[in-house]
Amino acid sequence: MTFSRRTVMQMLVGATAGAASLGMPRAALATSGAAGQPAGVYRFRLGEATVTALLDGHIAIAPELVVGLDPAQADQALMAAGYPKGFQGLQIPVNGYLVEMNGRKTLIDAGAAATMGPGGGGLLPALAALGVTPADIDEVLLTHLHLDHVAGVVDGSGAAMFPNAELVVAQSEWDFWHDEAVFASVPEENRGFFHIARTSVASYADRMRFFTGEEEVSSGILSVPMPGHTPGHAGFQLNSGDDSLLIWGDLIHMTTLQMAHPEWTVVFDGDPALTVESRKRFLDRAAADNLLVAGMHLDFPGLGRVQRAGEAYHFQQAPWQALL
Repeated sequence: MTFSRRTVMQMLVGATAGAASLGMPRAALATSGAAGQPAGVYRFRLGEATVTALLDGHIAIAPELVVGLDPAQADQALMAAGYPKGFQGLQIPVNGYLVEMNGRKTLIDAGAAATMGPGGGGLLPALAALGVTPADIDEVLLTHLHLDHVAGVVDGSGAAMFPNAELVVAQSEWDFWHDEAVFASVPEENRGFFHIARTSVASYADRMRFFTGEEEVSSGILSVPMPGHTPGHAGFQLNSGDDSLLIWGDLIHMTTLQMAHPEWTVVFDGDPALTVESRKRFLDRAAADNLLVAGMHLDFPGLGRVQRAGEAYHFQQAPWQALL
């Protein structure tokens, strides 16, 4: 898949975090700050597996970052979901997921670490609350290489945060962020996004693993390509016993708004048309199959099912599991 220079720049102009140092106003995109909710955990059973949602932090999405936004329609959708009148932006979570299955501990996305300020970096404390250390992680599956998903794989010195883990990502995603022609076409002030993607994975050079298309990337875990947000953006489907869970990465950024208006995108979607195509395809599949889904920016813990609502969709949060 080839992304044009225009779509590369569109993705970079709105890419999450690093806003001030890369020339993007903090008023448009900012973390929730130290006064926000503490990082959290939520464990649930999936067949014989245990899955834990990990809250790394929050990002503020301002109205100007939503492409195609109709303020009146946004107000209507948000008020129907219990938000106050007047769309002034949303705080969206940054989630990761720990999968304990078939004797392995698999982390799906690693959060932003310190790259987005004091409102991020909650994933490691969340793991610690479970008694899980970085050395316990066997593999880290990455939905894509935006920094709120990949920056947490390294520590402050750039060393691997997960010393015993393989790093697994789509070949097309790795190729895009390491393409020298693409890099050369990007203005200097925006190259920081490439540097973060490259340096985050560099310390895993001897234990990188790539996938192409749909394939079993770990026992019971299938990669599911969902291109558009980035060239190699992918989800992962977990299968255990009779149960399945589709973790769809950044297919949705704003739960209420994009379920009601799946045609609305955000400025950091690299290919907006392809993003919407992927979104509608997997929302239709999830609704038709009554599939349990999770997402990195769905309202924490980001677990539920999709229902059709005419030409739109509705996200039904999964019932709370009190017992494992």
